[in-house]
Amino acid sequence: MPSAVAIASAVRDGRLRAVDTVTEALARITRMDPSLSSFAEVWAGAAVEQARAVDARVAAGGRLPLAGVPIGVKGRHGLRAAGPLLAAGCVPVGATAVPGPGTPWQTWGVGAHGRTVNPWRADRTPGGSSAGSAAAVAAGLVPLATGSDGAGSVRIPAAWCGVIGLKTTNGRLPSPDRTGLAAPGVLVRYAADAAAYWRAMTGATAEGTTSSPVTVAPPGGTGGRTPVTAVFSPGLGFASARPDPEPLALARAAVGRLVAAGVVRLLPDEEALRLEDPAPAWLALRGPGSDGLDEAGRIREVNDRRLEALFARADLLLTPTTPNAAHGHDGPGERFSTALTWAFNLSGHPAASLPAGFGADGCPVGVQLVAARGREETLLAVIGAAEGTGALAPMP
Repeated sequence: MPSAVAIASAVRDGRLRAVDTVTEALARITRMDPSLSSFAEVWAGAAVEQARAVDARVAAGGRLPLAGVPIGVKGRHGLRAAGPLLAAGCVPVGATAVPGPGTPWQTWGVGAHGRTVNPWRADRTPGGSSAGSAAAVAAGLVPLATGSDGAGSVRIPAAWCGVIGLKTTNGRLPSPDRTGLAAPGVLVRYAADAAAYWRAMTGATAEGTTSSPVTVAPPGGTGGRTPVTAVFSPGLGFASARPDPEPLALARAAVGRLVAAGVVRLLPDEEALRLEDPAPAWLALRGPGSDGLDEAGRIREVNDRRLEALFARADLLLTPTTPNAAHGHDGPGERFSTALTWAFNLSGHPAASLPAGFGADGCPVGVQLVAARGREETLLAVIGAAEGTGALAPMP
């Protein structure tokens, strides 16, 4: 599937009509989604009408940055947060699948045709809670889908479906979450589409999106520029985040490709970061009462201080996205798939998952990139450089 940016360019230039791009996406959904179940609802009639409106805006001289791009929005209420994308010319074709009621774990989804499956193995979950968004993008039904991330709900499905997932800085974009733990995000196949999402959501210019306190170095040397520095942490320093051997090995290999391509310069102190386990704090903040809030405050203060010290000397923190591979539809067991992600919902840092490779089970895993608060531009610059240099894990 072409990137969202390529689709929009073709619509703006008159080489494609928005009606055609949306009709083609609806045809793909009709053909493929009965087995994937990535959509809970499909809005075919409304999508075609909105595509016609986009074509009219383009014909009248409107320069819509995402003209005619068919998108999925997370859940039946996803349109509430998609206003800037619609203003940029995106056309929502449906609501993507999210977890159903009655389960304590969120790494799955329920669509119109039943449980949402992983596009790489139907007996495995795509992750969640942005389950349908990740599966739809990975399967090529749409080039971009929205998500929200309260504990890893964008990054985990991105990792397990083999796509790019960006969680924004908590509080930088509007979120209805009363606890402040959740932040909006996006799932895409291409780096340029993540940057286009960020521009649309923030009103940033194309130049502003790539501006960063650091500059990605070219292969073979820095050319007098400041390289992106990074620290790799295999498990963030607490026991429950220790990853299984295969996801860790694949994440290390992905980091090695980033280093070899000149995208990052790795600092040699991967055991230096020792966070406190965020689980008690996250669960207390999500709970109905005040139990545990004092301890939550202590954990948050300690971790914030340690992360601030890390980002004073490095531009990025790199980890495996999950400690485990994608599990079956019966659930994750006693393991927290969020063990490496929810620390950054507690701290509010922006983070992304990039494809790291495929395990022996045939399913993807991810490598997580975390930046200082408000430094989405750093993440976008590194994601773009990783893609441009071929450092991302190739799809089979």
